[in-house]
Amino acid sequence: MTDFIKFWAVVPAAGVGKRMQADKPKQYLPLVNKTVLEHTLARLLQANVFSAVAVAISKEDPYWPKLKISKHNKVITADGGKERADSVLSALKSLREKAADNDWVLVHDAARPCLTSSDIHFLIKSLKDDDVGGILALPSHDTLKSVDGNSITETIDRSVIWRALTPQMFRYGMIKNALENAEGNSAITDEASALEMQGLQPKIVEGRSDNIKITRPEDLALAQFYMEHQ
Repeated sequence: MTDFIKFWAVVPAAGVGKRMQADKPKQYLPLVNKTVLEHTLARLLQANVFSAVAVAISKEDPYWPKLKISKHNKVITADGGKERADSVLSALKSLREKAADNDWVLVHDAARPCLTSSDIHFLIKSLKDDDVGGILALPSHDTLKSVDGNSITETIDRSVIWRALTPQMFRYGMIKNALENAEGNSAITDEASALEMQGLQPKIVEGRSDNIKITRPEDLALAQFYMEHQ
């Protein structure tokens, strides 16, 4: 049975990246001779496991059509939505003629260009026989505080706190159904939270700490450092 299961990647890339204070969305900022998004997609394609990569792009995006990788035979362009969940759902719908409900989908942030093939393969190996699926994540090493305004109300037990990364890996039918049921819910900040709302418990798979998300200007230099040392 598993011999016929395919793997698909989905990349929501319709965001504007306001915190970067840049003149273009962060996925198009330059990083080691390419854009951030080109690196991200190249990393996914290099893993050599995906039947296709569906990328959700804003309808008014002038940059995407100019990228060579947008014409790659394994890259599918879908319409981006207002929120991340809308973009992911749109990308999933672009695969509906190709993907079976039992296939696996790995959703990955456009702004995580340092993803390694080893993490992709480790996630798949860890979850391919799981009933629900799960996510790459990192245990928290910092002391965590709950606050009210600017006052600390308590210290949180960090042993039960993990930082969610991507990819996040779920069955095609299951994640599509969960996102459709959660449409318009602002509490859905990643794919796992949509599954959690269905009463399911995704698994945690520990990922690499260099799989950073580019959010602020200084993250570009850090991403370049990691790429040069991977």
